[in-house]
Amino acid sequence: MAKLPLGLLQQFVLVARLGNLSRAATQANLTVSALSHQMKQLEERLDRRLFERGPRGVTLTVEGCALLEAVGGHVDGIEQALAAYRTRHHDALTLSASPGIMSSWLVPRLPRLVAVHPELELTLQSGSTLVNFAREPVDAGLRYGRGEWPGLHSERLFGEWIAPVAAPELIAQMGDADPGDLSCWPLLGEPASSRRWLDWFEHRGGTPPKRYVAQFDSLDALRHAALEGLGVALGRMVTSKSLIDAGRLQVLGDNYLPVSEAYWLVYPPRSLEHRGLQAFREWLLAEADDYCRQLPATSRCGAVED
Repeated sequence: MAKLPLGLLQQFVLVARLGNLSRAATQANLTVSALSHQMKQLEERLDRRLFERGPRGVTLTVEGCALLEAVGGHVDGIEQALAAYRTRHHDALTLSASPGIMSSWLVPRLPRLVAVHPELELTLQSGSTLVNFAREPVDAGLRYGRGEWPGLHSERLFGEWIAPVAAPELIAQMGDADPGDLSCWPLLGEPASSRRWLDWFEHRGGTPPKRYVAQFDSLDALRHAALEGLGVALGRMVTSKSLIDAGRLQVLGDNYLPVSEAYWLVYPPRSLEHRGLQAFREWLLAEADDYCRQLPATSRCGAVED
């Protein structure tokens, strides 16, 4: 016990907080099998079962919760104390972003970044969980929201607007149905925490349906259901643009609604002196400005207040 490696406790805290071995392995730069082996090794050394392993991730046992409470704060303190001694590689940049904005907006533009900054070593982390800059070696992130992240620098990139979208096959099946009257269309429900359909009917008129053809707890699953022609989804235009351009989804009518959320570049104060981040920031702001100029005038990077 006296020689219990600090690394094992660090990995334990990471897995315990994320509740998912795959995401934890990505952040720890390990394979899932290697991280799973480390957790089993820790359980064997402590002679305690710390995790319940299930098909959707891992959950802490009572003893696992007790260990996290006992060591979590201390591990955080050690990592923060050592942060000042880590070697900074100014050409290496780690960026976190949600899967939607990462794949649909950022990745298609990366060849232009490489062309002007070939010296940058870019590591991209894709996930829906907000990164904790105090604990994780991430330099910046792309986030969707209102820019309210205390202790972080936030720079607005561009706004977002929503519109009902459907697969061409569904539109053909609906024949002469009015795309401006959604009451006769099969609608796909969003996660319970979302109010987007309610906002839509409040601003555009009409009555929300008593029931949706299907309800989803994941925006990714919702998008796939729309692509398969199951119903009409309320899509974000920035992240749906590539699917619309490819003809896999179509906007019903001319029904666009700006929203108050936007996309932001977010980074902690420690990244202010990161030369690689500053080079990326200048390139990103220029790309965002160019993107805004290409948008229709009715939706150009602005957002309607609530």
